[in-house]
Amino acid sequence: MDKIVTPLINAARAAQRQYEQCSQEQVDEAVLAVGWAIMEPGRNRTLAEMAVRDTGLGKVEDKIQKNYRKTLGLLRDLKGVKTVGVIAEYPELGLVEIARPVGVVVAVTPSTNPGATPANKIINALKCRNAVIVAPSPKGLSTCAALVGYVHAELQKLGLPLDLVQYLPAPVTKEATQALMKQADLVVATGSQNSIRAAATCGTPAFGVGAGNVAAIIDVGADLDAAAAAIAASKTFDNATSCSSENSAIILDRVYAQAVAALQSVGGVMLNSDEKARLQAAMWPQGKLSSAVTAQNAARIAELAGLADERFRSARFLMVEERGTGPAYPFSGEKLSPVLTVYRARDFDDACRLVGDIYAFQGAGHSVGIHSDDDAHILRLGLELPVSRVIVNQAHCFATGGAFDNGLPFSLSMGCGTWGGNNFSDNMTYRQYMNTTRIARKIAPRMPSDEEIFGDYLRRHGA
Repeated sequence: MDKIVTPLINAARAAQRQYEQCSQEQVDEAVLAVGWAIMEPGRNRTLAEMAVRDTGLGKVEDKIQKNYRKTLGLLRDLKGVKTVGVIAEYPELGLVEIARPVGVVVAVTPSTNPGATPANKIINALKCRNAVIVAPSPKGLSTCAALVGYVHAELQKLGLPLDLVQYLPAPVTKEATQALMKQADLVVATGSQNSIRAAATCGTPAFGVGAGNVAAIIDVGADLDAAAAAIAASKTFDNATSCSSENSAIILDRVYAQAVAALQSVGGVMLNSDEKARLQAAMWPQGKLSSAVTAQNAARIAELAGLADERFRSARFLMVEERGTGPAYPFSGEKLSPVLTVYRARDFDDACRLVGDIYAFQGAGHSVGIHSDDDAHILRLGLELPVSRVIVNQAHCFATGGAFDNGLPFSLSMGCGTWGGNNFSDNMTYRQYMNTTRIARKIAPRMPSDEEIFGDYLRRHGA
């Protein structure tokens, strides 16, 4: 493995040492170069078509939209951000902050987003004057190779070293990826939980993300038609390749019938108990989610399950009613397909309990959706549930990774905090790709008296 990996690392280190001397203006040009490499319409379509053809996952038009919007949003977030030299000064504290690169970044990327995710990580890495080597999934290798080729064409225009951006060539194996991670300075990993665990234990500092299994609550005061439209749009986008697509809808009893009807009106098809059993057998043939159903459309999944009823041919997404959670109830987990599990909650307390039970099985730390007009209920989710994000009255997969109409930063990698086994709970941004050096000067002493610190406490409780 070292014969393959070490030359990549050495070339990246040489390129990074040269790039580290660049000005902020040159760095920002490099960032725009990578953005144009994927957003140029002809290249974008080629990458999207290649991704669907070679991975068998998702929809071309949706991948085109994802490549465009996620990259444009990231470029918006990075515009004007300082990542070279002095980036902040706090005279009252005597502190000066200086941005420093981390060195060589290995970006582990999934087959579900073989264009958008590598581009996002390349842009963030270059913004902080790093070199980056992408470790794609085997199915995503062809898309990654094409993207890096487009990136090289743009970097060449700027006279920058092409080895700033590289990828692990075929054959892409777990062993090769592991060897690459061990020699890097930083690993940023998105993908299966096996990949995340491998990154976390490789011996190199790593940022990884948690498992998705988003639940969305439909509250009593929700706009039911808007909620159904948002869930349907999110659940069907790119055939639910996103970890942020809703996997369960928890509907309060008072609006259950109306909410289900609204979901049916936007293309959802509710299965009966026999159909549900056949679907479960097709999706989890040996107790493990089958790759045959991953990111396929609803009609294809119904066909695989032997569901020949006419209503499945035009279905946008499939729905199953469920009561339990955990391994004995596989529909309570992440499905990576346009299949929505529907729960009926007695009241809001019961809805919160159900979400908690679902996340105790899978998805803790990621995010929860809510369709509601009750600010107290919305706040309660943030105070009580093990989630890093509460997405309010929005299509979840568009919102949780940043959107033009919310304040979250654009990202395709969502930290899930300690709940999800991660060391951060933010959307992964350029900040994870940067070291910070602080200069500390002497200031006037700020030592408090014992009275200032303990006075109120001692008066309340005694000495």
